Amino acid sequence: MLQHFRIYILASIMVFGVSACGGSGQPPPSTSYGSDPVLPKPDSSLIPSVNVAPAKPWADNQKPTAPAGFEVRAYAKGLDHLRWIYVLPNGDVLVAETNAPKRPEDEKGFRSKVMRFFQKKAGAHVPSADRITLLRDEDGDGEAETRDVFLENLVSPFEMALVGTDFYVANTNAVLRFPYEEGVTSIKDAGKKVTDLPAGPRNHHWTKNIIASPDGKLMYATVGSNSNNAENGLEEEEGRAAIWEIDLSTGKKRLFATGLRNPNGMGWQPDSGQLWVSVNERDELGNDLVPDYMTAVRDGAFYGWPYSYFGQHVDERMKPQNAALVASAVKPDYALGAHTASLGLTFYDGESFPEKYAGGAFIGQHGSWNRDPHSGYKVIFVPFKNGRPAGQPEDFLTGFLNEEGDALGRPVGVAVDKTGALLVADDTGNTIWRVAPTK
Repeated sequence: MLQHFRIYILASIMVFGVSACGGSGQPPPSTSYGSDPVLPKPDSSLIPSVNVAPAKPWADNQKPTAPAGFEVRAYAKGLDHLRWIYVLPNGDVLVAETNAPKRPEDEKGFRSKVMRFFQKKAGAHVPSADRITLLRDEDGDGEAETRDVFLENLVSPFEMALVGTDFYVANTNAVLRFPYEEGVTSIKDAGKKVTDLPAGPRNHHWTKNIIASPDGKLMYATVGSNSNNAENGLEEEEGRAAIWEIDLSTGKKRLFATGLRNPNGMGWQPDSGQLWVSVNERDELGNDLVPDYMTAVRDGAFYGWPYSYFGQHVDERMKPQNAALVASAVKPDYALGAHTASLGLTFYDGESFPEKYAGGAFIGQHGSWNRDPHSGYKVIFVPFKNGRPAGQPEDFLTGFLNEEGDALGRPVGVAVDKTGALLVADDTGNTIWRVAPTK
């Protein structure tokens, strides 16, 4: 009955456009960032916050704002709900034009209808193009002159990886391998399946990211949870909320790290050589719980979900609890703000930016739908020193959210191109933005 009442409240919010606010006495947003975030008491309100920023198009003369000393221009426009970017060694830019697959179990019920309404309002409820497009800047002016369909007929593809002459794609349900030759603009080969990834008829967090080990022998794949806080039962979470390690020679895989609610962007930190990941945390515990985070990934570590968060902070909604797992839960390294939807992550390994950016992390924050006021809707930079975060984050690319609360764009994947510029995928703006030092 309580759940039905909450759904009714959500429906009322949908109709009347009301946003429920978090409880009083919440800490300022800045305290939910960094290595030691302030974690307020949970606020499991009967009426959860729903505060969606309506998607509005960029005007012809509009673009995001970068710090002084940088210029922003559109590398490519008119893409179809692009999510992720991969830069090939020759400088070609691949972009996954994609969205959620059909998920019959996740789309049942009135609550799902309400959520689809909000997704449409936010510009997220569009069909998946299911393709990867190749963009090429032939004259080096910072804008792509040509675009070709590199791969098509995929299944909600997300991240890509090139290992030698093997090109890998993470579909929502499997990792595929294709033959690649430098300079080609399309691949017609059907490809071969390396291994399955957890998917199924619910497939709540459908995005799958991959990254190869430096020696090219292993692949790491992210798989998000099938729920917010295991409300569909733990049997629905088998193999999920985890990072898998895949042996590329055999296709065999093992769980590398678990308890990561929705891991997304991954990168190898240049100084330490450690694998880092950005993770979206759980909802409906208040405006400032639980902060998203990035963390170095330890082999065999458990990061808390669904039993606890940020170490041993127990999520009382999870019944029964698992005291042994909670005791073993590893505290993440660096909080990225509550409900920011921190998706993209890349370490700066180029040479054109000032020295302060070397080895630091850029994070694409897709933006909140359930926080008042909004959070995210920007690209931030976290400085690193000796392989570790060293200080508070800095806003790097802003202006995605206007003064009226409309989302002109929503950052997702981030990547460094061959010249050292930063590329940002904007999925509602259907644009790749390129940020480079002012000439």
